[in-house]
Amino acid sequence: MTINASQHLSRLDSSVLDSLHGRSMLLTQDWTAAEIDTLCTLAEVLQALDGEGRVPALFPQQLFWALFFDQSTRTKSSWAGAAARLGGQPVIVDGSSTQVSHGETSVETGAMLGMNSHALGVRHDLILGEGNAFMRDAKKGIDDYLAATGDDRVVPVVNLQCDIDHPTQTLADLLWLREKFPGGLAGKTVTMSWAYSPSYAKPLSVAQGIITLFTRFGMNVRLAHPKGYQLMQPCLDAAKANAAASGGSFTVTHDMDAAFEGADVVYPKSWGPYDLMLERVEANRKKDAETMKSIEKRALERNAMNTSWICDERRMGMTREGKALYMHCLPADIGAEVSPGVMEQFRHDLAREANKKVYAIMALLSAAKGRGLKAALAGAAK
Repeated sequence: MTINASQHLSRLDSSVLDSLHGRSMLLTQDWTAAEIDTLCTLAEVLQALDGEGRVPALFPQQLFWALFFDQSTRTKSSWAGAAARLGGQPVIVDGSSTQVSHGETSVETGAMLGMNSHALGVRHDLILGEGNAFMRDAKKGIDDYLAATGDDRVVPVVNLQCDIDHPTQTLADLLWLREKFPGGLAGKTVTMSWAYSPSYAKPLSVAQGIITLFTRFGMNVRLAHPKGYQLMQPCLDAAKANAAASGGSFTVTHDMDAAFEGADVVYPKSWGPYDLMLERVEANRKKDAETMKSIEKRALERNAMNTSWICDERRMGMTREGKALYMHCLPADIGAEVSPGVMEQFRHDLAREANKKVYAIMALLSAAKGRGLKAALAGAAK
């Protein structure tokens, strides 16, 4: 059943929505469950309006910068699509083209971009301890500049993936689950599993983002990985606390089969070995390119010891009635993380999941920058 924009608007809590004005999204854990629920409802309103060709140009002639220190296809496209739909102008910049490598600090980068922008997205995800810290420093630079010059612009910072979290991805995933399970998410069993990849040692942030966000909403989240692929302890602690508060559960296993047994949703995805991800920190600090290459090689060799960790037809058959929803942030390593058959079965679902990111970003920008937003959207929905 298609729900129109007016129906979604009727569920939008104006008081919570108004409280989001001026808010940056640096970690989903920084926001309450009620705030995230309201943000998701706003995203659903915007998606419905977009489907009806009624999205208002809320921010004409505004400039939305995005810095990418790592590769991206879907997130770049989503940022550009979100900005354009809201009437703004997206500018996407390779992080290596900034002056950071020449000594400019992250605070200075924020101040320079804050002079001439209305929002800033950042992807900085490869080195533990650096990405989220960079974003917070950049935000400080923006805020300090605006305060010092008496400029009343609202310039939110949006985390487009860091070393800790990938909020726009996990919010898109949450939106996809809300669509697929309209009866509610509480009690659903979600398996966040490591899977083999021969390509590169991927960041930990998607897995960490899933376990910390999904446990906010009463879901039973299972984390599965081979030994040595643990996640950051603060994220594990947060997932456990979130599950206890929401009435869900959080468990960790080193058995992929056990994690798939009876699951409603499976999310098999690779990430790098934790000890080697820590080694990257020191090598990066020393700008030691040869050591960085060696770490990557050793990480892939470690991955190759776990090639049996694949989402295939046999494992999908172990899920609830053999009909679990397969999810992935893409691109998936076909034949390694997931079998060709499973990938083909869910190809269109994965594209729809990915497209939710546009609306997650639109919601973050609109909530942070717009005033009287519900009334403006209601006028567009008439």
